[in-house]
Amino acid sequence: MGVRMISQEAFDDLVRENMEDLGMEPSEALEDAIQTFKLQGVDLSGIITCVPGESTVGDNPVMSCLDRLKQLVSVSGDRLRDEDLDEISGLLEKLTELCSGPESGNVAIATKNGAVELVCSVSSKIRTGAGSVPVLVPCLKAMAVLIRDIQSTEAFRNSSGPRIVIDLLSDSNTDSDALDAGFAVVAAAATGNEVVKESFMELKIDELILQVLNKQSKSTIRGMYDAIRVLLTPDDNRVVASQVYGYARTFAKLGIARALTEALQAGVGSDSLVSASIALKAIAVNDEICKSIAESGGVDTLLKCIDDSHEQGNKTAARTCCSLLSKLAGSDANKNAIVEKQGLDRLIKLAQQFSDDPLVIQEVMAIVAVLCLRSPGNAARAVEAGAGDLAIQAMKKFPSAAQMQRSSCNMIRNLAVRNAENRTLLLGNGVEKLIRTAKANHEICRDSATDALRDLGVDNYNA
Repeated sequence: MGVRMISQEAFDDLVRENMEDLGMEPSEALEDAIQTFKLQGVDLSGIITCVPGESTVGDNPVMSCLDRLKQLVSVSGDRLRDEDLDEISGLLEKLTELCSGPESGNVAIATKNGAVELVCSVSSKIRTGAGSVPVLVPCLKAMAVLIRDIQSTEAFRNSSGPRIVIDLLSDSNTDSDALDAGFAVVAAAATGNEVVKESFMELKIDELILQVLNKQSKSTIRGMYDAIRVLLTPDDNRVVASQVYGYARTFAKLGIARALTEALQAGVGSDSLVSASIALKAIAVNDEICKSIAESGGVDTLLKCIDDSHEQGNKTAARTCCSLLSKLAGSDANKNAIVEKQGLDRLIKLAQQFSDDPLVIQEVMAIVAVLCLRSPGNAARAVEAGAGDLAIQAMKKFPSAAQMQRSSCNMIRNLAVRNAENRTLLLGNGVEKLIRTAKANHEICRDSATDALRDLGVDNYNA
């Protein structure tokens, strides 16, 4: 909002005026133009800041790549010429390299000069099959790198990008590299753009995802898991009501939740385990879906993954699996299943293994809080497993970990609210002082700490 944009020609004209009309040296003229536009609130992203005459826009490596690609595309018909495939592939790889990295200004230069539209055009001319091998994956990788903001996602949509990518994915559903690269484009293009999400759903991307999962459930198509997460995330602040909740139910009804659970059971690699767990959590939007995931073996699978992360010392997998298990525990039926499978003991052991990581402890306490909600029996079993000791030790050890302190307060509240014996035990171990300290030190703990003190039955809980 309030940011002005200019053309490359306007920038070059000011540099030229500084030199010709004001007699500035080239370097001084260039610096003056940059500062002048910045003071005027102009966004210089995508502008090649060079001195006209000394270097040209065409000398920029990004522009050189784009210009040569345009030449090759212009002489092609409906399909890329076989003799051009190797050169096009090399140019796309070079473009990806130049535009990679969060600090690279080359992406802005490329997108401002039609790179998204150009790569979509290249993609539309790819002949699928063995002949496409040299160029398909580089093309998809370049597209994923170039799509980074709402302007580029709109350029992708207006260039028939969703249809092009779905067609390429459908024709390449046995090539794991092409699938990973293609779904990475889906994730990039759908991020922050509700209309692009809708376009992919209209093109039956859910059915395509299920086909891929059924064919390659033991493969690590990480891009696909990321695409699921993005498609089901309401991240476009331009719309009042997102449709992603309905998409999640569609995914579950089709069988994608079950297929993802089976993928976890198949033992995917640790990186993909995290991505698959996050994707499954995005689908688990209501009680019915959470129960269906459990019925497909989801609880058993996640408890095993938690045990494995404990043995392997994998903190990231531990946090992610705990987060998904916490979502499933929102169903009362699943709560009982988790507790009956010694879930509380296994979770406390996990927290003890990662006692130096407040983020893991925070996730464990979040699950315990859910398991104990409206269940004094589960609360008693949780304290027997060591949940009370965990809270006290963690609050003492990590006084500045605000979110963990808040999770601890929430868990203590659920341990105590319907269990008088737990209240006596927790107060006897000094939990009141720790909760009051958290309340005083962290604004986000204020309400949770007040509720915990009230349900512990102490005086002046609102002080």
